[in-house]
Amino acid sequence: MPTAIAVTSPELVLPSPDRHTPTAAVLQSAVQSPKTYSLDEALTEMHALIEYHGYVIVLCPASAPDSVRHRLHAIRSVLESDRIALVRSELPPLGLSVLALQLRQLSICDFSPGVLACAARLLSHYIYAGALLGSVAKLDRVPVTLRSHAKSWVPGAQFAVLATPRPELVKVSGGGDALLRGPGFSTKLLYATGQLAPDWVLGELAPAWNVQGSADVPLPGESARWWATGKLVEFAAAIPDISVLYQLVSSVRREDCHWCGLELIGDRCAFCAAPMNTAAESAVRALPRGAT
Repeated sequence: MPTAIAVTSPELVLPSPDRHTPTAAVLQSAVQSPKTYSLDEALTEMHALIEYHGYVIVLCPASAPDSVRHRLHAIRSVLESDRIALVRSELPPLGLSVLALQLRQLSICDFSPGVLACAARLLSHYIYAGALLGSVAKLDRVPVTLRSHAKSWVPGAQFAVLATPRPELVKVSGGGDALLRGPGFSTKLLYATGQLAPDWVLGELAPAWNVQGSADVPLPGESARWWATGKLVEFAAAIPDISVLYQLVSSVRREDCHWCGLELIGDRCAFCAAPMNTAAESAVRALPRGAT
């Protein structure tokens, strides 16, 4: 079975684009309160995923409550399992949903669990996630100038904000005609409507970014809190083609983790968090799988 991609909310699960892409596992241990979902139930849930899939990659938003993150770490610790990767992401809600979908698509390819988990960081750099906002007065996740704060109180003001891969903010109403810097590669645009109309996103942003299609999806419940306003249209442009995603991940050099032995790309193992060993000869060597 392919490596399981798990998420901490059902709102982070976008529909599968085809019959081959598996869905994501929604962890009830993150959704439900510890008062109604005991630690034993949480352990059983995770153990069942490991038994069925072999490895589990958990995508957890950096904005998640501390209680959720602490419980996930407790589950991993009690199970004493090196088959669970806890991947925290700074992506906003819709962007994280897109990342989860891309990992789900790649999970049916021939990537090892270690490479797939590490690919989350790589793919995040190719997701252009932002929002059209009616106010930036309380926004603290993207740098906001004092002037923008002041303009935010003007009736009818709207701002386009890019959270990743590089923070950016421009005024798009009341004389503002600037556009966010977009991707230099082919993408599909997903957008989720809150209390604003998507006219600017579809009429201005999409053509400027030369997106290859767009789709309306439900607004994640966490979006209003993440962007600090309900007056928004959240959007995310990303590579939709699995063959391009596969080529992107395949092009990165692979190494064996000197601690747990899994394959990795980048500078850190996503399963054990050990940094890549750059020394020619490491004093610490991984035991073969199953060795004691």
